[in-house]
Amino acid sequence: MRNHKDLIVWQKSMALVKEIYQISRSFPKEEIYGITSQMRRAAVSIPSNIAEGYGRGHEKELIQFLYIALGSASEVETQLIICKEIGYLKEEEFERLNALNIEIVKMLSALINKRYYHPC
Repeated sequence: MRNHKDLIVWQKSMALVKEIYQISRSFPKEEIYGITSQMRRAAVSIPSNIAEGYGRGHEKELIQFLYIALGSASEVETQLIICKEIGYLKEEEFERLNALNIEIVKMLSALINKRYYHPC
């Protein structure tokens, strides 16, 4: 692998960021500094931390940043649920975004476990 951009989990997390930005444009304007901003920041944090971890060049730091990305994905999950519950997301929007986020969580977990137990 050449760099973080070759990782499918980074690519999928970038897709999640784009979808969250797109869908959150329809949220109420009074939420621009609330859930809209919070969810966008958490989503952006996922690929950003993957990139930073790979950029550090040390296995221990990489794992630490992958854990941070995983935490941000968990944050996104909670924010998606909140948005569905308060009516900002339609059921099908929630299902699509949540499924992508769950896939990212699984991939990050697998990457952490692989690196933690079998450092390359």
